[in-house]
Amino acid sequence: MDHFNRLTPAEAERLALLLEELGEAQQIIGKILRHGYESYHPDDPEKTTNRTLLAQEIGHVWAASQMLVIPQDISGMILEWSRGEKHEKVKRWMHHQAI
Repeated sequence: MDHFNRLTPAEAERLALLLEELGEAQQIIGKILRHGYESYHPDDPEKTTNRTLLAQEIGHVWAASQMLVIPQDISGMILEWSRGEKHEKVKRWMHHQAI
């Protein structure tokens, strides 16, 4: 029997991975807003900064996004076009950026 959303198990797994990675990126952003980029968890012996953790999580989001492009769950061409369009569109509304 087909699932109501008609996703294959592989499609659902890829979306779940992207959702998890987006959540982890959100968590780090929250920590940066509360404690700053250079802060780190007090129990982390490596003293990995929030800046580094954010870069890692954004990389994970990018990887998860690419995992949707390869099997053509989403269009890579639309993804790239949308990235460029967003960059241009938000310039008008950004108050503190030199982009």
